[in-house]
Parts: sequence; structure tokens; C-alpha cells
Amino acid sequence: MATPQEKLADALEALHALQEQGRTVIRTQDLTRVQRERLTRQGFIRPVINGWYIPARPDETVGETTAWYASYWDFVSAYLEDRFGDAWSLSPEQSLLLHAEQWRVPEQLLVRSPRGRGQVTQFIHGSSVYDLRLPGAQDRDQTVLRNLRVYKVEAALIAAGPGVYATHPTEMRTVLAGQRDFSAVLERLLNGGHSVIAGRLAGACRNIGRDGEAVEILETMRAAGYDVRETDPFAGRLPGFVYRRDEPPASRRIRLMWQTLRDDIPARFPAPAHQAVAPRDYLQAVEDLYVTDAYHSLSIEGYRVDAALIDRVRRGDWNPESNDEDRRQRDALAARGYHDAFQAVKASVARVLEGQNAGRIADEDHRGWYRQLFGPSVTAGLIPAGALAGYRNGPVYIRGSRHTPLNPDAVRDAMGTLFELLDEEAEPSVRVVLGHFIFVYIHPYLDGNGRMGRFLMNLMFASGGYPWTVIPVQRRQAYMAALEQASVDQNIGPFADFLAGLIGETPPAAPA
Repeated sequence: MATPQEKLADALEALHALQEQGRTVIRTQDLTRVQRERLTRQGFIRPVINGWYIPARPDETVGETTAWYASYWDFVSAYLEDRFGDAWSLSPEQSLLLHAEQWRVPEQLLVRSPRGRGQVTQFIHGSSVYDLRLPGAQDRDQTVLRNLRVYKVEAALIAAGPGVYATHPTEMRTVLAGQRDFSAVLERLLNGGHSVIAGRLAGACRNIGRDGEAVEILETMRAAGYDVRETDPFAGRLPGFVYRRDEPPASRRIRLMWQTLRDDIPARFPAPAHQAVAPRDYLQAVEDLYVTDAYHSLSIEGYRVDAALIDRVRRGDWNPESNDEDRRQRDALAARGYHDAFQAVKASVARVLEGQNAGRIADEDHRGWYRQLFGPSVTAGLIPAGALAGYRNGPVYIRGSRHTPLNPDAVRDAMGTLFELLDEEAEPSVRVVLGHFIFVYIHPYLDGNGRMGRFLMNLMFASGGYPWTVIPVQRRQAYMAALEQASVDQNIGPFADFLAGLIGETPPAAPA
């Protein structure tokens, strides 16, 4: 008779076979009842609705959302295809968000289908889908993004309600600015007699500085006999912002976010010290904070370190090549990498204190910081050497966050734009807050994004004459909540207040 361990192993083999086929959504019929029960009990799969499961990790705590957010869009695609066949599409508003590279998990997903029942289906973690009994995008109006049936941009701009401009201004500006010409939109406006929508689109185009397209829409509709009155659907303008048609959507979105959020930051920060600190004194103060900074930054990421280990690493008494015990310690490897990266960041800070442009230094040096951060783990064989090559080439998800970082294909464009913005920005507090926030928003690496974001933050602190600042692990919850508000709600105020409140604060010492 098979032991419980053998039965679990059998169930895991069945799950592994499904995953090898690329399956990220599990149906009742995919596994036997016994296999489902064992995998569910041990935490390897999690029920979403009756008969539908997603893979999970057994070490996830109750209420953990990571597995769900990582599987969400694949699950939605499979579920809707099963219910409606090919007779469905996401709402025009949701379609526009996806075209703008906004893949955040919505609280309620709106779906159109002639087979819809006008009711809500509850999923886990407070998310749901509402199926409207309306025809979705048809034929020439439909396209597919990551197995999701969505409206093409030109069709969505006509079908979407005016409220989306106020609730998602960054995404709508991103989409509008990416249109090379409006001929496809104009054709649909004329054929449908959409005079009110034409006036709204003309106003939206003028809002982003595309006056020529606004005039074209108005004059063409009027020439066809329609009475069109221009209205601006946005709540305000972004004066001085230059929209570039040939810019990748991810880059345009990052620049729009920067312009939208920056003005809310400076008033929340104290003025830098009037008298500049000598570079030698500044760097010594940074070195004096090393043990405390390493303890808190590593602890925020879940590593278990103390002052003794960190100090041993600094003195060079730790060597993964000769110490088998240390080689096996994930925490010790992280501490060693942090030490090496810290020294590299200090060298970057020295260049900034000499008067060099902080954005340019960050662009030139951040890859070196990353190589130092994970070099010991490569040496010990815990991660492949290829991990040091550069930005990620696969998806990544932030534990407990509704924010979905950019697709890997968009990361390089977005990172280039971030460093351009840091280079051009004159206000130090904006460089500090948005440098850190947008770096972790993009999440360019598979691991280490938090540590790298805090290194970047402190380089920007130095560029404005502010002291090196430690985020205490005791305030991790407030830190992550402020980042979540910025990522999901585009509300940068709480994060700016959080960082400003730490300036000059003495962090708790690392335990011995």
C-alpha cells in the first residue's frame, strides 16, 4: 500500500506534467479527486471558484495574494473562453488600459458578451468579473493581447465612456499620443455618426498638444454635416509636456507618470542643508551607517542577518570558497553581496559629490551594483552566471501587490527613460522619491529590486545634499503600503511623506 508521501509524490507528478504543458490554470477534470484533495491540503494548488484551481506555493501564508495575481490574466482568459467560447471581449475601458501597458489586477473586470447574464462572479482576494450582456468587439474591431480578446485602440476610443479620461489620465494620454494618425478613428466616427464622441476626442487630442488632429476631427465631421462641439474629457493639462509619436508606450507612460506626480513632492521635503558637507566627511558618515543599513535593507527583503555576520563580512573573515558552512547560507551570501554592492554605490556617491550628474552616474553604474549584489551567489552556485547579464527576460510579480510590473520587452525602454528623467530633473526631492518609486515600479530584475531601489534613492539623496537614509525594517509595512498607493492609485504623497520623515532620523541599531 502506498504511503502518504508516495501518494503526494504521485499528485505532484501529475501537477508537474500539466505545468510542463504550459498550463497555469487547473480544471477539476485535469486531476483525480484524490490528487486534487492532496494538492489542495498541502497548498500546492488553490481553489478560485468551483472546479477551477491555480498552482500555489505551500509556504504561502493565509491571505497571500502572490499566486493569484501571478495567475490572474491566464485564469481570466481560460475562464472566459470556457464560458463564452469566442463570443466575448474585455470592456473598451479595460482594453485601453492594457494597450497602455497597465496590467494591474482590477478589483472587478468588466466583460462584454451576448451570452452574459449581467451578474458578478466572485473570485478570490476580493476580485470579481462582471459579465455584461452586450456584444463585445467584433471582427475588425477586435485584437488579442496575451490570449485576451480586447478592442483595438481605435474602436476602444469610440466605445469607451468619458469617465476613463478622469480615472486613468496617464493611460489615456499614453494611448492617444501613440496614434500616428486618426484616420481609422475618423472612419468609425463618420460611419457611426458619433458627433459627441468626436468632440470629446478632439478635446483630448488638443489636451496633449495634437492640435492638428483635433482640427482634422472637427472639420471632417462638420464637412459630413455633423454638429460637433469640442470638449476636453481630462481633468487638467500637463503644461510643457512634449508628446512623442514614435516613443514606445512604456517609455511614454513613465514620462507621463513622472510629469503627473513630480509637483506633489517638493513641498513635502525639508530644504537641504545650506552648508555643503565635505565629500570625505559625507562618505565616512555613509561607511559608519553600513552595518545598520545592511541589516535593515536585507531584513526588509526577508533575510536573517545580524551585526556580527555583517561585520564579519566587512572584515573579510567570510569566504564562500573555503567555508562550507557559509557557502550553504543564503543569508550570508546576501550579506556578502550587499557589502560589495554598498562599496560600489559609495564610489558612485563620491562621483556625485564631485559634482557629476546623479542620473548619468546611476545609468552608468547601476549594472555594476547589481553584479556585486549577486556575485557571491553566482560564485557559490546558487544562481546561474547568466543572471548577472542584465535586466530580466521573463515576468516578475511583487509579493502581496496588485501592481503587475512591466512586460520584459518593455523594461529596457522604460529604464532608459527613467535615467533620462533623473538626468534632466533639477529638483533633488523629485529625484529621490520618483527615482526609487519608478525603479521598483518597473522592477527590472528578477530579484534584488528593493535593495537596488534603495541604493538609487540614496545616490539621489546625496545629489541633493541630504544624508544617507535608512528605511527601518520596523517600518516595512508602512513603506510597502506607501509604495502600493503610488503604484496602484498613482498617489505619490504618502511615499514622499514617508521618505521625507526619515531624513536625519537615527535608525534602530542592528542586533548583535
